[in-house]
Amino acid sequence: MNTKLFVGNLSYNTTENDLHDAFAAHGVVVEANLMVDRVSGRPRGFGFVTMSTPEEAQKAIEALNGAEIDGRALTVNIARPKEERPGGGGGGGGFRRGPRRDFGGSGGGGGGGRRERY
Repeated sequence: MNTKLFVGNLSYNTTENDLHDAFAAHGVVVEANLMVDRVSGRPRGFGFVTMSTPEEAQKAIEALNGAEIDGRALTVNIARPKEERPGGGGGGGGFRRGPRRDFGGSGGGGGGGRRERY
């Protein structure tokens, strides 16, 4: 059974290959993902590594939690399931010229909650 680990406090210079290599010393890495900002495409400073067994995951946690990579002390622990978040309220409207257009729903500008893609 695969075990997914959360890896936090990553340097913005760390690559998925760096992450994979660091964890591969402690077991079989099934997958290594860095989270990136959707808008800018820049790393967000955390990621996830999936190890092939819970035992290997535990070995990796013991070895790498607090260890330094690229000058940053890592935070490594078992990833929690993603929490369901309520639909967001979207941002405020800000300054507008001209008449206000309301296309239904509540006032306030732009954005809404998360949209299901499928």
